[in-house]
Amino acid sequence: MTRRIDGTAVARRIRAEVASEVARLHPDPSTAPGLATILVGDDPASAVYVAAKRKAVREAGMQDLHVSLPAEATQAEVAGVIDRLAQDPVVSGILLQLPLPAGLESGALINRIPPSKDVDGLTTASAGLLARDQPGLRPCTPAGVIELLDSEGVTIEGAKACVVGRSDLVGRPMGQMLLNRDATVTVAHKETRDLISATREADILVVATGVQGLIGREHVKPGATVIDVGIHRTPTGLTGDVRAEELEGFAKCLTPVPGGVGPMTIAMLMVNTLRAAQWAVAVP
Repeated sequence: MTRRIDGTAVARRIRAEVASEVARLHPDPSTAPGLATILVGDDPASAVYVAAKRKAVREAGMQDLHVSLPAEATQAEVAGVIDRLAQDPVVSGILLQLPLPAGLESGALINRIPPSKDVDGLTTASAGLLARDQPGLRPCTPAGVIELLDSEGVTIEGAKACVVGRSDLVGRPMGQMLLNRDATVTVAHKETRDLISATREADILVVATGVQGLIGREHVKPGATVIDVGIHRTPTGLTGDVRAEELEGFAKCLTPVPGGVGPMTIAMLMVNTLRAAQWAVAVP
């Protein structure tokens, strides 16, 4: 039988551990770590995502420091908010919700976030720390994947790993994290000429393409661990980048959609916010 990796349970445990640590270190709520979320515009999906993150912050006993800006906000206005939050000692972490309205340059704005407060792990400086395998805040979704692999006792060291997708949010940092854990890593993408040859050798296959049902049995090594990062809404419910039904009894482990990688993203955001606060105190 293929074992389903229960991301909901792992995320619940991690969030409870964060809440416990916050309560232990900050009996006075006014000193608790603070996460500043910035929402520009009124995109419905972004509003839902930010609301879920803010709820998790409050449940963890941390300070919910939200800033909402109109869709008409200029580059300079958003930059000014980020600069103000960067200087505020109450703010442990800063999250700029993406995508931004047309006309705003997200890369330039993200790079205004200090690496020490970059809880999404998306700044160029954070990417450099990851590439050098130096301490820093890591992108939440790939960090969550590593937690899931560890929770299942999947051996990363020495394994052949393939990441399908090369986005800055998931694919690129995912490949680097696996490499930093001593896996032999292949990163495949839309220009890969023989995708099956790239994926079929992998002991660990992480799929993050945004292409519904791209990966099936023909792509997977028997006994592999398959992590499906994709999520798509269909008339019959949510599904991923992997044709999961084809892997039953074939793959060793598989993350379900929903309930696999998804819950881990917010859990690791809570971890990053607490870690940022702890590092800020540790800096002389």
